[in-house]
Amino acid sequence: MGVALATVLTWAGLLAGATGCTTDGRGAVDLGGLGKPPAPKDIIRITPDDGTKGVRPEEKLLVRVPEGRLESVKAVKSQDAQESPVPGHLSEDGLSWEPDDEKLALAAKYTIDAVAVDGHGRRSARHTIFTTHVPDERFIGYVTPENRSTVGTGMIVSLEFNREIEHRAAVERAVHVTANPPVEIRPHWFGNGRLDFRPEQYWKPGTQVTVSLRLRDVEGAPGVYGLQYKTFSFTIGRSQVSLVDAAEHTMEVRRDGDLLATVPITAGAPKTTTYNGRMVVTEMLEVTRMNGATVGFKKKNGKGEYDIPDVPHAMRLTDSGTFLHGNYWAPDAFGRVNVSHGCVGLRDVKGGGADTPAGWFFDRSLIGDVVEVVHSNDKKVAPDNGLGGWNMGWKEWKAGSALK
Repeated sequence: MGVALATVLTWAGLLAGATGCTTDGRGAVDLGGLGKPPAPKDIIRITPDDGTKGVRPEEKLLVRVPEGRLESVKAVKSQDAQESPVPGHLSEDGLSWEPDDEKLALAAKYTIDAVAVDGHGRRSARHTIFTTHVPDERFIGYVTPENRSTVGTGMIVSLEFNREIEHRAAVERAVHVTANPPVEIRPHWFGNGRLDFRPEQYWKPGTQVTVSLRLRDVEGAPGVYGLQYKTFSFTIGRSQVSLVDAAEHTMEVRRDGDLLATVPITAGAPKTTTYNGRMVVTEMLEVTRMNGATVGFKKKNGKGEYDIPDVPHAMRLTDSGTFLHGNYWAPDAFGRVNVSHGCVGLRDVKGGGADTPAGWFFDRSLIGDVVEVVHSNDKKVAPDNGLGGWNMGWKEWKAGSALK
């Protein structure tokens, strides 16, 4: 990799971003090539609905389309930071998919990614998440990252609790995060429902991190006790930190400190700017649907300002909808002008290309990699928006512990 690391890659050709983003119309970008947005009957229908909590085990997981066919369905179950695929099967007509085991697991998070093709050959994608029922007298923490994963140096250990934690000190004492080689790791509470852990600086490559949950029978709130007694670990991979300069319309990709590539980008338009600050990749999607209505970009009729059914090479940076992703619909923007609704866009082709800037970057990225945005006319991203804790100073971070 030595020669490649010393080489600055450049690409001719330009494009723009979307997802909590996309062009705003003022950049003279022609979206006509996208065709008419699919009508509601064309949407991939997934039950339980996206974002549903407390789904009962007897409720049915089902993916279906009213016409065309399902091209692929990937369902994943996550329990105690252990991720496993959910086996399932398509119907003979290709209109529906359901799991082989009809009963859902308790205290689990399910993630479903589905891609469909309609009668005109147009692809559409959906990405949904729901969580299942936890007994009333129990609480659990949904843990990031996954057990045995290899992640980037910006990964933050994050526990999202299914219930409000009133006895935060007791819960904090029951969670232990250690590293080899050793480094000081400190916790920070965001409200009563989330507890994050990180060191003062990014992790060193090769570090082994172990998380021990000793929450079983710990009282998190009056009469509500922990369910988990689990240890898991993950590995810090190589260091990759990418610097997006919104004013220069470029992204510098550095691997282990060396400049790997300089890539032309488009960032948020003047009225829909991109957050400044350090953000961490938390999700990587080969293809996903992006609808402006889901992140507050609505027209007067209530429909989204954009609805793109097949955004390629999408990497989530914030919970509020900031992505770094491929873009095939604004070919004159990259390196020249910012036209998105807040995302960072890289040149791509419809369906996603391996030899495009977006495909190149996606194939070389890990969950936990850092993307830092500078020179954008916007505020700094909030520390609890995604894994944005690196934007908080060490003194303030340590003050967020419940143990004084």
